Amino acid sequence: MAEANTWHRLVRCLFVAWAVALCAVPVNAKDLWSSVTPGAIVLFRHALAPGGGDPAGFQLSDCPTQRNLSVDGRAQSLRIGEAFQRRGIEVTIVWSSQWCRTRETADLAFPGKRTDQPLFNSFFNAPERGPAQTRAALDLLASWRGSGVLVVVSHQLNITALTGIVPNSAEGVVIALRGRDLKVLGRITP
Repeated sequence: MAEANTWHRLVRCLFVAWAVALCAVPVNAKDLWSSVTPGAIVLFRHALAPGGGDPAGFQLSDCPTQRNLSVDGRAQSLRIGEAFQRRGIEVTIVWSSQWCRTRETADLAFPGKRTDQPLFNSFFNAPERGPAQTRAALDLLASWRGSGVLVVVSHQLNITALTGIVPNSAEGVVIALRGRDLKVLGRITP
């Protein structure tokens, strides 16, 4: 009897491992770009801004007090926009955190399309705000109905809270929403 139970447990474990492996098969990045069609949402982490967090005493309205894009970060931002243009993908609106590094990423990638959206502001220095802010951001994303692609430029912490993905600088997470059910389709880099 004990041998049969062990066998059943082993079979169940192998089945679960197989199912997890099947779900973990990465989507080809080339194929993923083809899913960025009207109605799609892409969450981008801001481009390279060396360091972590912000200096003590930073002011949201004063860029020199914040961690900002490096020269490489500015180049990454331009490549984001070029990647969309090269593929003929129409971005109709870009929502951005109010941090200077996210705004600059958005402005360089998609000139004239950025709208500040405080729900995508970092909550790094106030983690207690994270759960409520993430729920509100998810509600906002779920309510979006646009004719083109929505791009959101935010922070690693916010994107991770929404998707469970830890994006690199200038990396996009393509998502699909059915109501409030968020599904990660994959990750793109320019």
